[in-house]
Amino acid sequence: MSEGRFPHRRFMLLIFTFETEASRDKFEYIFKKYQRLMLHKAYGILQDYSLAEDAASEAFIRIYKNIHKIENPDDKRCAAFIVTIVKNAALTILKKEKSHYTEEYDLEQADSFDLEEDILAKLNSEQIYRVVDGLGEELKSVFLLKYAYDMPHKDIGESLGISENNVTVRLHRAKKKLAEMLKEQGVAPLTTNGSVK
Repeated sequence: MSEGRFPHRRFMLLIFTFETEASRDKFEYIFKKYQRLMLHKAYGILQDYSLAEDAASEAFIRIYKNIHKIENPDDKRCAAFIVTIVKNAALTILKKEKSHYTEEYDLEQADSFDLEEDILAKLNSEQIYRVVDGLGEELKSVFLLKYAYDMPHKDIGESLGISENNVTVRLHRAKKKLAEMLKEQGVAPLTTNGSVK
């Protein structure tokens, strides 16, 4: 995959919109540090360089809107956050290409899932990695932002470019899938809304 063209013009426009020099410098640093990684991750999903550019461009818009949430651009959590955003952007484009539709659930649905009680206390690190990784990128991204970064639904939606209702839908699916995988491993099963049976 050649480096080709990257949305530098959009990047330059965004640079001029920051209110503080610190935020502008942080965003510029992130752009330079992660642009190739983001293109690589997006291309791995889309297998199309033009679409990968679109995904990376969309991801940078989301990073721009959430720059205040990034404290240290060199931190591993920042890298994971950025990869999560670009993968989600790529998956959104892929869905549009395939004309898939997302079902909806009531936003008021209760969320009683306890990550520590339901998963961490019952599994070793290898098992945790396996079950979370088994969610697939779309569900894993929402799940990690919710339970690893402790982000509210609104912030997750803003970070990933989806609605709060869609965040709830994906979390519901993630917990249901986790319940099935945990049951297969002989761990106390969860209900579909995340509580232990």
